[in-house]
Amino acid sequence: MDIAHFLEILWLARIPILKGLGMTISISLLAICVGTVLGVFVGLALTYGARPLRWIVRIYTDFIRGTPVLVLVLASYYVLGTIGLDLNPFQAGILALAVFCSSHVGEIVRGALQSIPRGQTEAAKAIGLTFPQTFAYVLGPQALRQVLPAWVNTAAEMVKASTLLSIIGVAELLLRTQEIISRSFLSLEFYFFAGFLYFIINYAIERFGRYVERKTAVPS
Repeated sequence: MDIAHFLEILWLARIPILKGLGMTISISLLAICVGTVLGVFVGLALTYGARPLRWIVRIYTDFIRGTPVLVLVLASYYVLGTIGLDLNPFQAGILALAVFCSSHVGEIVRGALQSIPRGQTEAAKAIGLTFPQTFAYVLGPQALRQVLPAWVNTAAEMVKASTLLSIIGVAELLLRTQEIISRSFLSLEFYFFAGFLYFIINYAIERFGRYVERKTAVPS
């Protein structure tokens, strides 16, 4: 491998790579945030919802979790268009990843909430707290500490899943890298460099999770 030649091509391609990296970060951040918010509601519905609601949400969760992300991406872009919901590739990709993320976060939240003794919920009711207040002050903080490790893994999976959006033409990091490779023929070098950038993103997510975990830890 000619390092000097690779660095020269890398410098010339810095703008497309930075644009692709920015697109990947934007996609991942939006999908994680939207998916996490939806996932919290899914987890609440699975744990505290009425029986018909729990059945509906359970079907949704199991169906989405059992569907490959690529199928969700293609369905969001092509199938929704046939019923009049025209989304551009970026919007369709965000929708697919957020839906997939919500199903996993929902299961994580459900498990965390069910591990909290029911007596705490009853005690909160006894002192006059509404359910939103109970969740905000009693259940949420305890569930957060249990959710964080699994949430970090899910967030990292969303970053990796963002590469599938290149199939529908989203100019994220992988597609930009493939375009550069098609002109330079330095496939090994640029795929390795792209992998390094994905590692940096996921490492930042992991460090963020550790930071929040320290901040929410119960003093011993």
